[in-house]
Amino acid sequence: MYTLILSISCSVAVSVLLKLARGRAIQVDQAIAFNYVMAGSLCWLLLGPQPSALLESTAQWPLLLALGLLLPSVFLIMAKAVQQAGIVLSDAAQRLSLLLPLIAAFTLFGESATQSKLAGIAIALCALAALLWRPDNRNAQTSAPYGGLMTVALLLGVWLGYGSIDILFKQMAKAGSAFPTTLLGAFILAGLLSFTYLLVRRTNWSSRSALAGLLLGLLNFGNIYFYVRAHQVYSDNPTLVFSAMNIGVISLGTVIGAGVFRERIHWVNGLGVGLAILAVFVLFPR
Repeated sequence: MYTLILSISCSVAVSVLLKLARGRAIQVDQAIAFNYVMAGSLCWLLLGPQPSALLESTAQWPLLLALGLLLPSVFLIMAKAVQQAGIVLSDAAQRLSLLLPLIAAFTLFGESATQSKLAGIAIALCALAALLWRPDNRNAQTSAPYGGLMTVALLLGVWLGYGSIDILFKQMAKAGSAFPTTLLGAFILAGLLSFTYLLVRRTNWSSRSALAGLLLGLLNFGNIYFYVRAHQVYSDNPTLVFSAMNIGVISLGTVIGAGVFRERIHWVNGLGVGLAILAVFVLFPR
C-alpha cells in the first residue's frame, strides 16, 4: 500500500508546484522540458533500462510514441487548468479520468461489469458534469471573454488526457521487465519534443524555471514509478489501484487547494468533488 501513498503524495505535490509557478516567475513550458531531464536520469540510474531492446524489438514503439506525445501535452494542459480552475477542480477532473481506465478494465483486462461498478460510473458521470458546470460571466472566476468555456475545455482536456495515459501505463505495467526501457524511451521522446518546441519558439531560458523543472521531474518520476509499481503489485485487480489512487488525490487535493490556497469554488463544483469521492468509493473493490 505504500506505493499508492507515495504516488498520491507526488501527484498532489506536482499540482502544488504548478500552482506556485506563476507567482514565482517560473516558465511552465521550460519546467516541463527540464522535468524530463530529471525523470529520464532517475529512470536510467534507478531502474536499469536497456535502450538497445527498443531497437531489437518494435513491439513497444506504438506505446512509446503515444506516451511521448501525450505526456508533455497533457502536462501543459494540466498546468493551465491548475492556474485557471485551481487545484481542487483540476485534481478532481484528473482523477475522474478513472472512468476511461475502468472501461478499459472491462473491455481489455477482463474484469466483469458488476452492478456496483456501473453505479459508480453513473455517479462519476454526474460528478464530471458538476465539476464542468460554470456560473454565468457575472459570477465566473475570470472576467476574460469565454473564460468559462476555456475552463471547461481545460478540465475536459485533463480528464481525457490523463484517462488515456492511465490506460497506456497499465499496458506498460503488463510489459514486465520491459517497463524501465519503455518508460525511459517515453521520457526521452517527451523531452525531445518539449525542447524542440521551446527552440522553435526561441524561448528565453531561465535558471529558475530549469531548477523548478528538475524538482518537478523528481515528483513526476515518483508519481509515475509508484503508480506503475502499484499496478504490478496488484496486477489481478487494476480497479483497486485506479480507485485508491483517484480517491486519495481528490481528497488530498481538496484539502490543500481549499485549506492552503483558499480556493473558492461554486457549490455545484463542490458537489462534483463530493460525488467524485463517492463514485470512487462505490467503485472500490470489496
